[in-house]
Amino acid sequence: MKRKYFIIIIFLIILFACVRGRKEEKKSQLNLDFEKVENGMPKGWHEIQQDSNYSISLDSVNVKSGKYSITIESKSDSACFQTLLLEIPNYDGKQITLSGYIKTQNVKDGYAGLGMRIDALYGQNGINFDNMQQRGITGTTDWKEYEITLDMNPENTSQIAFGGLLAGKGKIWLDNLKITIDGKDISKAKLYQPFSENAKNDITFDKGSNIVFPELNEQKINDLELLGKMWGFLKYHHPEVGKGKYNWDYELFRILPAFLNAENITERDKTLLDWINKYGKIPVCTICKETPSDAYLKPDFSWVEKSDMNSDLKTKIRKIYKNKNQGKHYYIKMMPGIGNPDFTNENPYSNISYPDAGFRLLALYRYWNMIQYFYPNKYLTDKNWNEVLKEYIPKFVLTETRLDYELTTAQLLGEICDSHAFLTGFNQIESMRGSWVAPVKVQFIENKWVVTDYYLDSKLSKAEKENRTGLKIGDIVTHIDKVPVELIVDSIKKYYPASNEAAQMRDIAMNLLRSNKHTLPVIYISSNQIIQKNISLESPQSLYQYISKKNSTNTKSYHFIGNNIGYVTLKTIKDEDIPNIKKEFMNTKGIIIDIRNYPSAFTPFTLAPYFVSKPVPFVKFTIGNPNNPGEFTFASSLEIPVSDETYKGKLVVIVNENTQSSAEYQSMAFRTGDNTTVIGSQTAGADGNVSKILLPGGLSTFISGIGVYYPDGRQTQRVGIVPDIVVKPTIKGIKEGRDEVLEKAIEIIKSEK
Repeated sequence: MKRKYFIIIIFLIILFACVRGRKEEKKSQLNLDFEKVENGMPKGWHEIQQDSNYSISLDSVNVKSGKYSITIESKSDSACFQTLLLEIPNYDGKQITLSGYIKTQNVKDGYAGLGMRIDALYGQNGINFDNMQQRGITGTTDWKEYEITLDMNPENTSQIAFGGLLAGKGKIWLDNLKITIDGKDISKAKLYQPFSENAKNDITFDKGSNIVFPELNEQKINDLELLGKMWGFLKYHHPEVGKGKYNWDYELFRILPAFLNAENITERDKTLLDWINKYGKIPVCTICKETPSDAYLKPDFSWVEKSDMNSDLKTKIRKIYKNKNQGKHYYIKMMPGIGNPDFTNENPYSNISYPDAGFRLLALYRYWNMIQYFYPNKYLTDKNWNEVLKEYIPKFVLTETRLDYELTTAQLLGEICDSHAFLTGFNQIESMRGSWVAPVKVQFIENKWVVTDYYLDSKLSKAEKENRTGLKIGDIVTHIDKVPVELIVDSIKKYYPASNEAAQMRDIAMNLLRSNKHTLPVIYISSNQIIQKNISLESPQSLYQYISKKNSTNTKSYHFIGNNIGYVTLKTIKDEDIPNIKKEFMNTKGIIIDIRNYPSAFTPFTLAPYFVSKPVPFVKFTIGNPNNPGEFTFASSLEIPVSDETYKGKLVVIVNENTQSSAEYQSMAFRTGDNTTVIGSQTAGADGNVSKILLPGGLSTFISGIGVYYPDGRQTQRVGIVPDIVVKPTIKGIKEGRDEVLEKAIEIIKSEK
């Protein structure tokens, strides 16, 4: 029982810490009496389901007052615990009190109570927590008021979370909650405002930067490279910038005219020094820490030492670094839980259809510095990241159209070699690719572009599909509009960011047969015959609707193959499927888990434990540090826990280039099984929680926000999940309608080895 309560406490600590506060939540909408109802639940509250043996519902009969109370009830003897939560932003004050009425019925093997946690900023210990474990309510009790009081620390708080919980068996009713801060109702309390309003209120350049660039000779490009690195350094290190006192985008536009007019290095350095001094003296930092000696990645300031800046500027930079911003930062924070970067208060300038030269340079500076300081895989790029900024300065400044800007941005994203780094908001690229699409799926098989499926109604016969598209399954496309496909791919691959070739070819295939015309001339090989034909194209909307329907998660996720092999696809798996999978497949010879898809549920701690007989480490992360940008350190490894029973048969996990992100993470979890074989081909090599990046002109992209490694330190980014046995589809197998990888999985299970 003690172990059970310990697990509950740890889970709740993590749980409260991981829930993101709704920063825009108004005090009047807290719904502490559960009277506002939405979709059968009290509006704003979150049901955290640890297992399906609990139910949470509104009760209109047993109430303290008003129309409704909320009830949590266990439904079986295997109950563990269940919580109902509400998150609120950070308030100013010294103490916060949660009070509320609770009624219970037959609570045993645990307790009922209130719970509240004050979450600290990332990188700091939790501030305060109480879940009434030491004074929990048991048995059957009538309505009674209870309360929890915690000391506050607004300066170091990220959010506050609270609610009710039932650990063990029985039933609890909760009603008429109240929050007070320093004795005052929360409706009269003030939100903590850590940042100045200056940055938000600066609208000077909303209609344009007004920057005019001179001819970009070698020296001017070198100077702009230095400015970009200096601008980013100050953005993430200078304490006054971190407080939100300055719109840092617009401070760039303010310094640029004088900087561009500098006629020599001496004038340039004086301009930079005056610019830095404008933001006042740097207070001595008494809590700044040195970069740990065991940090996996350390801040890189080689650009400072290699620069031709004068000694005064270099000294100034060193001083700012030594006394850099600590704690809350206007432009960066780490997401609760795992800790990937959250780039806050970044304006996408969506109202600017084609950003002027100043805003285009801003886009480059913004992105380069985000990668420089907060991308955990910067060291894995093909190019030295320090050299990328200079290369792209003339490309961004000299673009002449919106399309050029989008293409240049896409090419820049490709430099980080991350399959998560795709571009969105690219309306001109989309128009260039074409408004009409062939209703067939093309894949890169045996180094050829092969038709593998139709994006057509499944009710159509094979002959009808062939007639409508002009193509057969297994046909090899060699030319598009008389141009060899290899040349087309070579010319466009730089616009398709990817961790590895497998993911890049996957993404290119999606847009290969597109045009702005209703037909597309292609040359292809079919039944050993070379055929030239104009194939008909269709509206992308109709195809996307079909693809969406085909990818629906309503299909059952598991079934038998024969009498003795279980098959599970994570594409449609649901949490409630897992107990049934364990029960129905318990005595099978083997189970196949197909992860050639994106999972619809998170299974590392629910299904993966079924395949291990002892706790097994399966992953560890590197996490960035906003208090020391550029530093990444390893967190402790996570383990697959042991379940009540362990599967005795074989487990075969299938992966391929469609296995990306969460799919790769879950593949790592299943790999720890006692008798597991991973088969298939290279995965997409983009693991870890994603972080979104906004760029001028309404563009956006993503990065893998944490470094993901095996417990022994082997990387997964770019490499992906390496199969134990490599099995790839063949053109022959595709023509025959076979799933050769699945066949291999069945063969492994049936073998006696």
